[in-house]
Amino acid sequence: MSDPKGQQAEGKWKQFKGKVQESWGALTDDDLDRYEGKRKQLEGHIEEKTGEDREEIRRKIDKISRDLKYKF
Repeated sequence: MSDPKGQQAEGKWKQFKGKVQESWGALTDDDLDRYEGKRKQLEGHIEEKTGEDREEIRRKIDKISRDLKYKF
């Protein structure tokens, strides 16, 4: 029997990844899967890969999370 909550969480993560990739096209699925559930590490990776300011990265991630109602 499948786990509906697990499927929901997986679906939300996929939506989140897609939106993050829209914002930071340099990121791959592998990059994002490596940081699933590890927000600070993801922020650091985005900063390193793009040179963007960490605070701006946080704001974008927060907005994506709110828009998708994804708890990261």
